[in-house]
Amino acid sequence: MVTDSPVHSSSSEDFAAFLDVELDSKSSGSSSNAEKAGNEHHSDSVASSSPDEEEAEDDDSELENKRVKRSKVETAEIVEDDRGATSIASLEQNSKASSSKEICTHPGSFGTMCIVCGKMLDEESGVTFGYIHKGLRLGNDEIVRLRNTDIKNLLCHKKLYLILDLDHTLLNSTQLMHMTPDEEYLKSQTDSLQDVSKGSLFMLSFMHMMTKLRPFVRTFLKEASQMFEMYIYTMGDRAYALEMAKLLDPGREYFNAKVISRDDGTQRHQKGLDVVLGQESAVLILDDTENAWMKHKDNLILMERYHFFASSCHQFGFNCKSLSELKSDENESEGALASILKVLRKIHHIFFEESEENLEGRDVRQVLKTVRKDVLEGCKIVFSRVFPTQFPADNHHLWRMAEQLGATCSTELDTSVTHVVSKDAGTEKSRWALKHNKFLVHPGWIEATNYFWQKQPEESFSVNQTKNE
Repeated sequence: MVTDSPVHSSSSEDFAAFLDVELDSKSSGSSSNAEKAGNEHHSDSVASSSPDEEEAEDDDSELENKRVKRSKVETAEIVEDDRGATSIASLEQNSKASSSKEICTHPGSFGTMCIVCGKMLDEESGVTFGYIHKGLRLGNDEIVRLRNTDIKNLLCHKKLYLILDLDHTLLNSTQLMHMTPDEEYLKSQTDSLQDVSKGSLFMLSFMHMMTKLRPFVRTFLKEASQMFEMYIYTMGDRAYALEMAKLLDPGREYFNAKVISRDDGTQRHQKGLDVVLGQESAVLILDDTENAWMKHKDNLILMERYHFFASSCHQFGFNCKSLSELKSDENESEGALASILKVLRKIHHIFFEESEENLEGRDVRQVLKTVRKDVLEGCKIVFSRVFPTQFPADNHHLWRMAEQLGATCSTELDTSVTHVVSKDAGTEKSRWALKHNKFLVHPGWIEATNYFWQKQPEESFSVNQTKNE
């Protein structure tokens, strides 16, 4: 029997609450190992007794009581709430399972203690999900089961998964010591931390840091939450990730416990969907760093980096003034997040617009590929002195990027060519383009088109204006 799911909840935070219910306080009669494995709680977990628990007939010890209680709970089952989000509630074992502890498959553990039967296991196994509940590990079979159940409920409510990077995607942060003299004025313009929902520039003195939210981010999150179950996934540490989540989501409406940091990853310097309880075929990723997702590039929408602070520009080798030094910012309605929201709406519409049959058989990666190929459809591009000598042209990232956007790339000139891409208006191919009234554009035209998912005005990328960059 599945218990009623709490309202306004999501899978990870309800799982945390469930685990606290089942593995709450240990009495002094419990073994030290079991106590150590089970007494760590998530800060927002619910600590109360399950109404379906029954007292064990054998009352020899408190530890035995706890283990008998746990044997009546399989683990967690994803169910719907009245909002259409997903939640996890406890599920009792069937009568056959409850009659024999030996059949427990140990779907997860805290350290070396099974979360179902309480047995101390020989070694830790599975994938760590510490962001859901400290010390939690789940086995591969249990992860598959949870994902399969979650996707059914999510698709019924026409939702997919969206993984969001923090730095340079949703916001920009800097250490106070790295602020330039031209940025000192910002310290007198910060917004109150008492009601962060009304601000965008915050001084986090206890972290010796200042953070600027990207323009349009609050509208973006509100609109995206109607189409996606959202996660934060950052290469920052957990303390930083949680503080940024408070600024972005003060009401805990969008992420709650779904905040993943570098401390939760399974590979150093890499992000992976192995720690996300979502089907890979239904996941979209927004990140400014492609190399962080080497195994999941087909799920990735690459974001234009948000460089508000000078330290951010210097980090990536830009010798120019930052937005803050220029006392400027991205355009609210035409900036990167507003543009990507349109793309997300289009992908979501295409994914669900067909008949509702076989939704589980669809793959959002194929939809993403189709939408991307529409951007430069009908364009034929020739590059001129853009690639190093002897470099295989079709291996260059700009060539591959143009093809992914739907363009045809060639090394030879002919009447079907529409664009010549070059940094130098004096090359033979550049002169040919001008003579035959073809577009001659800087390589930045392809990159800008890729970021905004819309063909950019060629006149804004004139080679004559940018050849000295």
